Amino acid sequence: MELFGTAGIRGDTTERVTPELALAVGRAAGLVAGEAEDAEFVVGRDGRTTGEALASAVEAGLLSAGATVRRGGVLPTPALAFASRGRRGVMLTASHNPPADNGLKLFVDGVEYDRGQEQAVERRVDDDAPPVPWDRWGTTEAVTPLSRYRRAVVSYARELGADLDGLSVAVDCGNGVGALATPEVLRELGAHVVGLNDNVDGHFPGRESKPTPGSLTDLRAFVSDGDFDLGLAHDGDADRLVVVDSDGGVVHEDTVLAMYASAYVGASSAADPVVVTTPNASGRIDERVTALGGRVERVRLGALHEGIAAVRNDGGDVVFAAEPWKHIHPSFGGWIDGVCSAAVLARLVAGADTGLDGLRDPITERPYRKLSVPCPDGSKRAVMATLEASLPETFPESAVDTEHGVRLEFPDASWLLVRPSGTEPYVRIYAESDDVDALVEMARAAVEDAVADS
Repeated sequence: MELFGTAGIRGDTTERVTPELALAVGRAAGLVAGEAEDAEFVVGRDGRTTGEALASAVEAGLLSAGATVRRGGVLPTPALAFASRGRRGVMLTASHNPPADNGLKLFVDGVEYDRGQEQAVERRVDDDAPPVPWDRWGTTEAVTPLSRYRRAVVSYARELGADLDGLSVAVDCGNGVGALATPEVLRELGAHVVGLNDNVDGHFPGRESKPTPGSLTDLRAFVSDGDFDLGLAHDGDADRLVVVDSDGGVVHEDTVLAMYASAYVGASSAADPVVVTTPNASGRIDERVTALGGRVERVRLGALHEGIAAVRNDGGDVVFAAEPWKHIHPSFGGWIDGVCSAAVLARLVAGADTGLDGLRDPITERPYRKLSVPCPDGSKRAVMATLEASLPETFPESAVDTEHGVRLEFPDASWLLVRPSGTEPYVRIYAESDDVDALVEMARAAVEDAVADS
């Protein structure tokens, strides 16, 4: 059984992520950890109404496998990851999914499980392993990691940028658990903070949990009508961050990524500072990182932690890692952290002569498009094999990389990526070019031909 996707296990709580599954995954995770004599887990959940029952089921599974459980309660996913340092963790969250969904994400020592660790849990679930003997069942204890996490973020952010005195920030928490961390962190750093949807409510009444230009209309209008330096928005569990400028425009996710990458590479004393990102991330990141003396390494979506480990195993120094909307600050921790991103960005904005515009000005922003072409899951492998040959023939002037889909880079710094979706019946097209519409249409034609012939 393949349970884990690119971001843990997610799905509807009446059909997929049920209490029965939570119990089975908890027991499996506890048994696998027990084999390594490392069976202490902290368990947390976001504000979804189904979280309490699912957390109880996970805890029951862990305890019946002999694990020790620390109950962390309701908190952001990055706070749970922080609390999992030196032990393991389970977070009950469906991130930006609708309120009827929930999910499970597993951590060890502050880092998400890699594919091998997830497969070990899947095998145990398939085996339907029984509990350990009654006299070896585990015990529980309540812990409160949230306040320690907030203090750690404040301390870390103070190493970068400038004081936030006088900076005015609007924060839309989307009724998610970011409300428990980001406004307080920014206020502690000295900012004037106004919160929107900053109460935790698992029905997400203020807006949908996924922060997009469409769902953030209230925040965008509020920022543009007020006297704010920037707006920030989270998803339901606060691992994502979206940035809004003072005019109410959503700053492109790759531009935000390039801002962080520029800051970290520019401040690094490493001989070879590395930024890890994904194949769908823009060439604007490479331009800034290269100009500042660093280099970029790409890894498949959902595997930033694996990319960091690979670079470090080769002796490299990873100063930043990110995929669009989701950022890892390696000198703080190995997890995706939207709260830390909010604090760091605010400090960088405060330290720039012209605020957010000053961070944005050095970054070349070419037109960017994403497109999904329908493709049956069973045809994806054959379609991609065809595209590995046909796309280079269609674009003979490009440099080709087929490690994570088919990525083409052009002499004018334009690029195109075609890759199969890991969760839906589509082939995804990503492109950035001064003539992006023409590039996407040529790629669409090639993908549709490959699908038709499969």
